[in-house]
Amino acid sequence: MFDHEKLRVYQEALAFASWTETVLARAKKSSPLHDQLDRARTSILLNIAEGNGRFTAADRCRFFDMARGSTLECAACLDLLAVKNVLAPKDQTHGKMILEKIVSMLVGLIRSNSADRLHEAPVAYQVGRKKDQDYD
Repeated sequence: MFDHEKLRVYQEALAFASWTETVLARAKKSSPLHDQLDRARTSILLNIAEGNGRFTAADRCRFFDMARGSTLECAACLDLLAVKNVLAPKDQTHGKMILEKIVSMLVGLIRSNSADRLHEAPVAYQVGRKKDQDYD
């Protein structure tokens, strides 16, 4: 067994790749989304494997960052497939739940490999205006 195969994030990405087989079977092979989703899901796995094999933290983080980007790309593909009625809302939700887990694990790997990376603290987001708040 290779080291990357022992990572939970790799196993989750593999499960997502397997799950998307049925999604891709419903999409037209000539559709740009078919190709994009196939390439993005493949990229997640390949970048996790390659990143985990790198010797420096900066190299590992660079590949984990690319895997994270591909994961977000997969989420956008699922949104578009739902818009095109290729993917049912419940399937879209299920796929995005898997992707959220993968993103969370990748962020954890990035943070654990790079103590000097900047991280933003979560902030409360507020829409609207407070009663006593004036804007000048």
